[in-house]
Amino acid sequence: MAERNSDISIFSPDYQEASYWLENPDLKVHQEAQPPTNTDLLVIGSGYTGLNAAIQAARNGIETLVIDEGELGSGCSTKNGGQISTSIKPSLSSLTKKYGFEKALAIRSEGLNALNWIDDFVQTENLDCDFDRCGRFHGAHTAKHFKQMRQSIEDLEQENISAYAISKENVHSELGTDFYHGGLVYPDNASLHPAKYHRELIRLSIDSGCTLVSHCRALKVNQSSQQFIVTTNKGKILADKLAIATNGYTSTLTPWLRRRIIPIGSYIIATQTLDPDLMNELFPTNRMITDSRKVVYYYRPSPDRTRILFGGRVSAQETDPSISGPKLRDDLVRLFPQLSKTQISHSWTGTVAYSFDELAHTGKQDNMHYSMSYCGSGVSMASYLGMKMGRKISKTEDSDTAFDDLSYPSRFYYTGRPWFLPIAVEWYRFTDRLFY
Repeated sequence: MAERNSDISIFSPDYQEASYWLENPDLKVHQEAQPPTNTDLLVIGSGYTGLNAAIQAARNGIETLVIDEGELGSGCSTKNGGQISTSIKPSLSSLTKKYGFEKALAIRSEGLNALNWIDDFVQTENLDCDFDRCGRFHGAHTAKHFKQMRQSIEDLEQENISAYAISKENVHSELGTDFYHGGLVYPDNASLHPAKYHRELIRLSIDSGCTLVSHCRALKVNQSSQQFIVTTNKGKILADKLAIATNGYTSTLTPWLRRRIIPIGSYIIATQTLDPDLMNELFPTNRMITDSRKVVYYYRPSPDRTRILFGGRVSAQETDPSISGPKLRDDLVRLFPQLSKTQISHSWTGTVAYSFDELAHTGKQDNMHYSMSYCGSGVSMASYLGMKMGRKISKTEDSDTAFDDLSYPSRFYYTGRPWFLPIAVEWYRFTDRLFY
C-alpha cells in the first residue's frame, strides 16, 4: 500500500478495490447450499458460459446443477467492460490461408451471429441489463494503422459487418482526444451492464429449474462406465453429463484444457463522478472505445454517463489493483488531459483467456463438454457458445457452430502457466511506444 500513500490524491475518498459493477449489493448473489449428490448435468463455472448452457439444458428437461468455487459470477462475468463486438481476432485473410475461404468466412461470421443472438436474447427474455446498440469506435494508434483500417472495410463488407472510417480531422466527432490518427466506427456494436446481465442469467437459471451452488470447489473428476464422479469440498456429485465453463480460471482439475488456455489478467478502473458537460465533450456519441495498440486498452462511459470505465494491461507481470489503478489512470490522462485532476473510485482485476490460435473453442474431451478461450470478446461469445453447448448437451436443433471441428492447439512446452507472457507484453509495449 506504500504506492497508494505516496499519491493519495488520485484516489477518491470512497475508493474501493472492487468491481464498480457490483457497487449495488443487490447484484451480489449468495447461493450457499449443499449440492445434491446426483444430477443429470453438472456445470462447473457460473459465468456467462455456464449459466447460458444451464438455461438451455434445463429448459429441455435436463436436471442441471451449476457449481462455482467462489461467489456466483465472481470471475470475469461481473468484472469485464461490458462491450459487445463482432470481434474474431484473426483476419479473414489469415483464416483463409489456414482453413480456406468458406470455413474462414463461417468462423468470422460467428462474431456477428453472437452479437445478433445476444441482442435477440436480451429483448426476448426482457433482461434488465442496460443493453444498448451504441456502436464502437476503434482508434488508430498510428497513421499506418489507419490506412490498414480503411483497407479492411472491403473485407468487413464481405462479412456483412457495418463499419466506416473517421479521419484524424474528424475524431472529435467521436471522442474528445487528439491521440488517434483516425479510426473505424462499428455502428452495430453494443454494450451492457455486466453484473446486471449476470444477475438476470441467474434469475433465468433458477426459473428454468437449475440448482446453483456457490463456494463449491471441484477437486477431482473421475469417470465410471456411465457417470462422472466429481469430488468437491462439499462432497461427491454423480453426474451423467459434465460441462466445463471455467475459461480464464481453468485449473489442474482439467489438465488437457489447462494446457490450451492462456490466462491473462486484465485491469479496470472507474473514475469519480464527472461533470455532464465534460462527459459530453469526451464521449459525444456514447460509444465503446478500443484502439489498435498491441497492448489493448478498452474504455467507455458508464451506463448512466456519470463515470469513465477504463481497462487494459498495465504491466508485464500480474499486479495488484492498488498498483494497476494509478497506472491506468496515467494512461487515461494521456488520452484525455482534461482529466488531470480526476480521481478514481474503483480499481479491480479479472482473468480473461486466450488460446494459441486466438480463437474460441468448444467441443468434447474425455466425454466432457467445454467452451472457452474467448480472447477478450467474452460477453457475447461466452453467452452464445454457452447457449450452443447447452443445446448440444440436450441434443436440440441449431447447436452447431463454426468452431466445432477446430483442433484446440497447445505447445509441447506449455503446462498452463504463461511464463512467456511478460516477455511478450514488454515487447508489445515497446512497439506501441516506438511507432507512435
